[in-house]
Amino acid sequence: MTQLPQSIDDTIKLLDGQDYVCGRALGTVVFLSLKLGRPLFLEGEAGTGKTEIAKALAAALGRRLIRLQCYEGLDASSAVYEWNFPAQMVAIRAAEAAGGADKQSLQQELFSDDFLTARPLLEAMQPQEGGAPVLLIDELDRTDEPFEAFLLEALSDFQVTIPELGTIKAAEPPIVILTSNRTREVHDALKRRCLYHWVDYPDFAREMEILAARAPEAQEALSREIVAFVQKLRTEDLFKKPGVAETIDWAKCLLALDALTMSPEVIADTMGAILKYQDDIQKIQGSEAKRILDEVRAELAPA
Repeated sequence: MTQLPQSIDDTIKLLDGQDYVCGRALGTVVFLSLKLGRPLFLEGEAGTGKTEIAKALAAALGRRLIRLQCYEGLDASSAVYEWNFPAQMVAIRAAEAAGGADKQSLQQELFSDDFLTARPLLEAMQPQEGGAPVLLIDELDRTDEPFEAFLLEALSDFQVTIPELGTIKAAEPPIVILTSNRTREVHDALKRRCLYHWVDYPDFAREMEILAARAPEAQEALSREIVAFVQKLRTEDLFKKPGVAETIDWAKCLLALDALTMSPEVIADTMGAILKYQDDIQKIQGSEAKRILDEVRAELAPA
């Protein structure tokens, strides 16, 4: 287990060791979250690297990553625990077959740890080998307000309650990272419990650093064209602008095709790596792709 970083620079270096290129503002809020033991709330467009921060942090610290993937209709019980009903039924049948089962004793046995299936929030409260885990609550904006209210209590005291067993409190609070793509506003009460950072699209220089770390085999000339093209796409009127994840995927696709440079034909063949909606793809096909490529090359050309 790696010790927690002792400075902002140490935090940036720690993440860099996992090929996560981190700016100082983000490095600062991650360091403070670790130092103060406060949950970190990361908001931004999809594909800007919010989830990857949790993965990189867990790997760098040698901690277990526990991920709660949020979705519409997620409730507290689904996020915390469930009882193993098939196993409980087998135990009931066995007790009945043996005859004379004590109902109180049987009930205590049925609702014990032996029949409990821990879900992410309960798992994160339990002791873990290597230290407190990194708990990633991903895409919180997909859930509804009742679940937010439940999280507010759980993250305030780092404890959860199971009616049959009582309250379980974390001996060592987990490192908590929450993410949101801002498809809806998350309530202020939950945000106030956290340190907040908006994860934006990187500028050209930062995205070049990211691509060099994640696709180092790409030649610099090709990488510059890829990054400049994607950055241009983000200024277009698209339903879904490409994120950093798409930049990396596109570079790997072009490398797999042994492309040394971009052309309208290559762009058309690989457009599905960066744009995920047919309307967006149709909008950029053909002459539009050539126009953007021409603009990119004119901007990249030495003065």
